[in-house]
Amino acid sequence: MARKPARMYRRLTGQAFTRKEYMGGIPALRINTFDLGTTNGDFPITINLKVKETCQIRHTAMEAARIACNREMGKIPGNNYHIKFRIYPHHVLRENKLATGAGADRISSGMRGAFGKNVGTAARVHAGQVILTVRIPASSFKNAKEALWKASLKLPTPCFMEVAKGAELVK
Repeated sequence: MARKPARMYRRLTGQAFTRKEYMGGIPALRINTFDLGTTNGDFPITINLKVKETCQIRHTAMEAARIACNREMGKIPGNNYHIKFRIYPHHVLRENKLATGAGADRISSGMRGAFGKNVGTAARVHAGQVILTVRIPASSFKNAKEALWKASLKLPTPCFMEVAKGAELVK
């Protein structure tokens, strides 16, 4: 059975469903690592990717954004950068799977007991929240902006970048 489209899980509706100790069969996270590159380097420039709208970001979208960002940042000679995800997919997504096709009217029970099964996880984010941070030397600024732009295309909400140089914010 095909997975339902991500637009069905984009909006925040209802209470967060996060108590994993009470539910079984939660699919494993697709996102492998939340820290990439040189984690303990001294970088003068920090660029944050922030969301414009409140939404849920599925763990598969986070992994796609991580791959896109890391692939672009890998073009920098010496791999002198640090990428960090600032969100974690705690919210468990549920789906009431219905049988379709010939004979489905005799198999499916419709909306009776429609609590659903676990199909994945998502991170709930609010407008203006930082989701991804890239720390870089000044020479890699163009590559980092391109990497964050490509990562933002993989996410289900419009994003914007905020550049910080040291402690102060650069407009």
